[in-house]
Amino acid sequence: MSERTIATRKRIALIAHDNKKAELIDWVYYNRGVLSRHELFATGTTGKLIEEAIDRPVKKFLSGPLGGDQQIGALVAEGKVDVLIFFWDPMASQPHDPDIKALLRLGVVWNIPMACNRATADFILTSNLIAETYESVQTDYSEYLNRKV
Repeated sequence: MSERTIATRKRIALIAHDNKKAELIDWVYYNRGVLSRHELFATGTTGKLIEEAIDRPVKKFLSGPLGGDQQIGALVAEGKVDVLIFFWDPMASQPHDPDIKALLRLGVVWNIPMACNRATADFILTSNLIAETYESVQTDYSEYLNRKV
């Protein structure tokens, strides 16, 4: 096991499916005070809506179906995302479901806090740890990386 230090200023990725965008924007607006102390990332349209709602810059990536989920997944794997808030729609089939599953898998692999609904997002954002440095325990994948292929 190793550790990765998550700084006081978190890098928070915000994603929402179309049917969940209004809910995420409402949540972001309600929590704009706390979120203003952190660096925000988002996929395409969601990022634009967040910027308009809270008048703060958001690092925007492509729309999810065009590769934005994978771009954020790459940042997770590189240790450049600390928290993932992804309001996904469990009632709608998405053309990029494999990308979504891959992103959520990477969040688990790299042990970052993730919320897929408003209640969990509330718990994350109201935790004392959101404003503190945190040592995230990382699984040691060296045996996997050093295996003979």
